[in-house]
Amino acid sequence: MFPPGAFGVGVTVAELRPALWEDVALPPGVISSRPSRLGDLLPVDLMTPEQKAAQLQRVEQAEAVLAAFKAELVVGLAADRPASDDRRRGQTGAASGEWAAQLLDADVSEFFPDELALVLNCSRAGATQLWERATTLRRRLPATWAALADGWLDWPRARAIAAELGWPARESPDDVLAAVEAMVLPRATGLSISRLRALVRAELIKVDPAAADRRRKKAERDADVTVRGMGDGMGELRAFMPYPEAAELRAVADADARAAKAAGDERPIGMLRSLALHDRVTFPGRERPAVSAHLEVVASLDTLESAAAGAPGQGCEPVLVGGEPVTAALARELLERLDGLCPGGLQAPTDGTLMISVTDADGRLIVTVTRRELESAVRHGRGLCPPIAVDRYHPSPAQQRFGRTRDRTCRHYGCGNRAGWADLDHVIAHADGGATDCANLCCLCRRHHRLKTHAPGWRYVMTPDGVLTVTTPSGVTRVTRPPGMPPDDGTVLRVTAEREPLSDLDPPPF
Repeated sequence: MFPPGAFGVGVTVAELRPALWEDVALPPGVISSRPSRLGDLLPVDLMTPEQKAAQLQRVEQAEAVLAAFKAELVVGLAADRPASDDRRRGQTGAASGEWAAQLLDADVSEFFPDELALVLNCSRAGATQLWERATTLRRRLPATWAALADGWLDWPRARAIAAELGWPARESPDDVLAAVEAMVLPRATGLSISRLRALVRAELIKVDPAAADRRRKKAERDADVTVRGMGDGMGELRAFMPYPEAAELRAVADADARAAKAAGDERPIGMLRSLALHDRVTFPGRERPAVSAHLEVVASLDTLESAAAGAPGQGCEPVLVGGEPVTAALARELLERLDGLCPGGLQAPTDGTLMISVTDADGRLIVTVTRRELESAVRHGRGLCPPIAVDRYHPSPAQQRFGRTRDRTCRHYGCGNRAGWADLDHVIAHADGGATDCANLCCLCRRHHRLKTHAPGWRYVMTPDGVLTVTTPSGVTRVTRPPGMPPDDGTVLRVTAEREPLSDLDPPPF
């Protein structure tokens, strides 16, 4: 008996053994036991779809925590391999000066990646890349590493930030990287990987455009064309070159391929592009129909002024060329090449047109107009507003232009298919009373258009300014914003220079 107010505690000690593989015949000498698996402790078959989705998110969180710890281990092991153990310059067996200049960390042994590759059973290149990411996170991006270690930021996004602010940005001082990190990190989980990397590049250009131009000129000297076998008799041709030239080559190949399609060629569009590129290179003098291409240049007013004046544009939003952030200096060079920049300001390129898209101070698109339409509105004191709703199913040309300019790509979370290949779809179906209005229209590629329309359990909701919320059947919700949001300071002009663009009505090769 215990006295009043007292209690007793019983303790049982039991030996825990892993479950046996009783029904499996194992080779002689192999231990016939295994540890308990998570699926044994948390039977997936007993979970609801919502519980499975929640567990997947917990696994992703655990992977982030492990990735942060792995980065700590890599950096810690690197610290145990000092460069003082290596042969010094002038000694037999020392690294050449050129090789030494390429080392990631002058304080760490040149042979550390080789050891790490054997530890992790991976290639030396893979080990070097992991070391670079880990060092960048631990030493130069402490807030990003902390978000990863706490499970708030997933490893693919932390890796993407480290990739953009690691070796490519090695010349930028720590305070520049800290400023970029502070701007990017709060928005990281709401962006796809490709948009996150583009945002990091844009912020790096904004904070330090001079360094970005130096990196660009250095990268141009590394331009090259390589090929590697891919199996099944196929090879991959890779051309590392300035982005505008790369985009132009792709546009030419695409135009030739679409012309072949229009002429009745039933082969896949990708195959036709590869054949068109080969034909252009190997038979340059062959007579062909005129090629049309489309190029979109997005720039804020202050950036355009910097570009026109030849200023570096520090503190200005970077220019987007085909969705890729570039410096004001490169934008000026590109506009001059297109005959779009003259002493009187912006003008339509030769044999092309000029479209100007105006946004408000919060980055919301207001209207897309020609320069003449904009000047007329200013002269007559008319306000600018989005295209009006139409009383029919098919959007008007003005609505199509507005929607594709606002969205730029398919708006389904994580999809990067460009708007020219997307359908301008009713978020609330027209058959259910949804208006043909820009506040109810968004760009969805054919796959995600079909998903929204036909897949059961999916839910799409959009605000009047284009913020789209997508909810899966298992209850997971993701939000995407038009690329111009969140807020920018000041009114922004989106400048579109085009040369007889291909019809946006052409269906993509689904």
